[in-house]
Amino acid sequence: MTTPSKTPSPQAMLRLAGMTALLVTAWLAPNAWAQSTDLSACMAELRPAARSGKVSDATWSRHTTGLQADFSVIDKLNFQPEFRNAIWDYMSALVDEERVADGVARLSEHRQALEKAEQRFGVDAATVVAVWGVESNFGQTFGKYPLVQALGTLSCHGRRQSYFRGEFFASLRILQAGHIAPERLIGSWAGAFGHTQFMPSTFERLAVDFDGDGRADLMDSSVDALGSTANFLARAGWQSGLPWGIEVKLPAGISLAGEGRRSKRPVADWAARGVRRVDGSALPASLGSVGLLTLAGPNGPAFLVTRNFDALYSYNAAESYGLAIAHLSDRLRGAGPFVTPWPTDDAGLSRAERRELQGLLAMRGHDIGPVDGMLGDKSREAIRAEQQRLGMEPNGRGGQKILKAMRAR
Repeated sequence: MTTPSKTPSPQAMLRLAGMTALLVTAWLAPNAWAQSTDLSACMAELRPAARSGKVSDATWSRHTTGLQADFSVIDKLNFQPEFRNAIWDYMSALVDEERVADGVARLSEHRQALEKAEQRFGVDAATVVAVWGVESNFGQTFGKYPLVQALGTLSCHGRRQSYFRGEFFASLRILQAGHIAPERLIGSWAGAFGHTQFMPSTFERLAVDFDGDGRADLMDSSVDALGSTANFLARAGWQSGLPWGIEVKLPAGISLAGEGRRSKRPVADWAARGVRRVDGSALPASLGSVGLLTLAGPNGPAFLVTRNFDALYSYNAAESYGLAIAHLSDRLRGAGPFVTPWPTDDAGLSRAERRELQGLLAMRGHDIGPVDGMLGDKSREAIRAEQQRLGMEPNGRGGQKILKAMRAR
């Protein structure tokens, strides 16, 4: 049974209109600044939390007044090469002969500081220099993003805003303390900065003044950066004298179900299952408990990794990243490339080969921007056009096949 509807009184109508207006205002308020490059409304909301985080009013006013969003960092947030690129592309660019040669030179150049770091923190020189090489190409690639703008944008837009707000406040405290000049505080889109790309909160916890000038400076002191990196790894559980892991050969038919970096078991267990060093020799018992890392499946390179690999992983929370540092450190000690090839018929390109490919594309009339070894959108578009012209799959990927085809023509 239904009841007849009643016409609302004028007073009720006014109350309803007022409530509707309030609801619309409440809905629009957070969305108004969400679509604007002006971050002033968002900064006003964050100010109480920043004050609780010991960011002074003077610091806040100086660095956030008129702050504008850079939405390009949101695009970067949604695309990270450690998780999107094929492992053989990722590794071929990060660990190539060029970087190995540069790393050997840095080992010699900074021998005294690296020896001091190993004595104090227990982390060997090759590992510290490998982090430096992977993170900033030995100080040649710091990033181009002003940290306050990048982290301010990420604090107001996109995913993980709570995390980035903590880093935003930390960056302001770094400026407030005078560790680094405002114009020098630049880095990656996500807020990492300096020779070995510390996040601001990591800087606050672990950066050390290793050159003795009275302040920790990861931007302009490579010595401070090397000492701070050794401190980071030591605090992450690095064990002196223990290798990060070894390349191994897996027996046919071994099950990889449930295996991984974190599923560690004694070396004797792996030996009993038929796992051997890649040269066929027995596994060293000194490794202790190890996990199996197979980033390209059972047919690609396989590794038994120790707790020291976990320390490398903690630097960037990506197994491909940890493997790049681990492999580069071995190359700096004189080891060769992995014995087992990646399971692909189109291997990745070194940075020199990427520059060569870009040069060939430019010769064909493609606008690819600078020939820098970075295969960005313009390079991929040009590769796709050439692949299509050559009857290849137009996937835009720069690999050995398209390089050889371009060389031939």
